[in-house]
Amino acid sequence: MQTKTRDDRARPLRLIQITDTHLYRDPAGALLGLNTQDSFVQVVDLIARQQPDPDWIVATGDIAQDASVEAYQRFADTIATLNAPFCWIPGNHDSRRVMTSTPAFKAAFMERVQLGNWQIIMLDTSVPGEVHGLLSDHELAHLEASLASAGSGKRAGSDDSAASEQRVEHSLVCLHHNPIPGTAGWMQDIGLHNAQAFLDILKRHDSVRGVVYGHIHQTLDFEAHGQRFYCTPSTCIQFKPGVEDFALDLRCPAYRWFDLHADGRIESAVERLQDYTVEVDQSAGGY
Repeated sequence: MQTKTRDDRARPLRLIQITDTHLYRDPAGALLGLNTQDSFVQVVDLIARQQPDPDWIVATGDIAQDASVEAYQRFADTIATLNAPFCWIPGNHDSRRVMTSTPAFKAAFMERVQLGNWQIIMLDTSVPGEVHGLLSDHELAHLEASLASAGSGKRAGSDDSAASEQRVEHSLVCLHHNPIPGTAGWMQDIGLHNAQAFLDILKRHDSVRGVVYGHIHQTLDFEAHGQRFYCTPSTCIQFKPGVEDFALDLRCPAYRWFDLHADGRIESAVERLQDYTVEVDQSAGGY
């Protein structure tokens, strides 16, 4: 668990989400016709121009398409140019074992981060060899314990005395797989398979202000089950919403920012590349 304190509580914490980069060992690798390294670098350049002082970056899975050390190292090297700390969780295309064997990624594997009076809870929903997600007993227990620590008088901090003076009051929960059914027919079986267990835990705690995920390569911001949910587009290809069979959208690669206010309010928006030509194989039936 890592902590970071802020003296200026009038300024919200700025969190950046990057998801579904799908990088390859070969930087020339393309996913359905789109070079994922090129689009990722362009998105990071956009972040650098728009976000001069982010507090934290979260990478919510499918960082690599081929689970290669080279892809993970290149991701870490590129993210380092933003000069902000980051943490990650694996997606269904990732290998947690390979990720944690990469020094930069091992250091960035955190189950929970405290930023001021907020905690960012990172959940691993990956299932080796499967497209769908599942929260293990360990992950469910981690979620329950983290949420139980918020607002109860317990400090969700560290041995650092300055950090321990600030109590966690608000929680943002991050995972890769969608806990709410996707917006296309073909997505119905690829989400979080034990979503009800996840939602039941959220209902028992009143510190949750938002749930953040990727996986289905779309922009979503909605309320359901008493919670606010945010889905963020990929830095590469996008999936068309509201269709029955697999289809690609021609919207541009993107990232999302969050402003986390000390009073628990969240402001958020998706920022897309401009003047970017999306060239993909629209005849593809999957990937």
